Amino acid sequence: MAADGKRVSTPAVTRVEDVDLGVLDDTLSFFIRALNLAVTRDLDARLEGMEVARGTGKITALFLIDRHPGIRPSVIAAAAMKDRSAMARILDDMERHGLIRREPDPEDGRVQALHLTEKGKKASQEVQAIVRQSRDFFHDISDEEYTQVIDLLRGLYWRIVKAHQAKGTKL
Repeated sequence: MAADGKRVSTPAVTRVEDVDLGVLDDTLSFFIRALNLAVTRDLDARLEGMEVARGTGKITALFLIDRHPGIRPSVIAAAAMKDRSAMARILDDMERHGLIRREPDPEDGRVQALHLTEKGKKASQEVQAIVRQSRDFFHDISDEEYTQVIDLLRGLYWRIVKAHQAKGTKL
């Protein structure tokens, strides 16, 4: 508004480069969400046609089951920061696609132990090779900057996981 109380007309923004983010420019969650969307689109394009393409949590589950045969669904849910019902739907889908099998946990038959099938092991290896190429998405930042970002995000991730675990709250 002008000093005389009349609204000052500003030209419409027609290019994204001209957008003033305002409060968003200092909001970590805005940048995390925006980057997550961009990275997810890139990864989905690389995974086109694979059972683990589209959606979140399938790759995490695939990799954690591969690395920790017999892992419980609740542990994967906590690591992926998903609620148990959402993780159950992901695991059901993976089982339908023949990627995983569920067995009674040898220590507690009331809970499930998750294992990859041969198809799941093959998929895990293929997807890991694709995920390792994800560094290409950030080709315009130096290796040092990339390492700094990974280290920072890893530290934040583990602090959040441990804080929720200590409080006994769900992520």
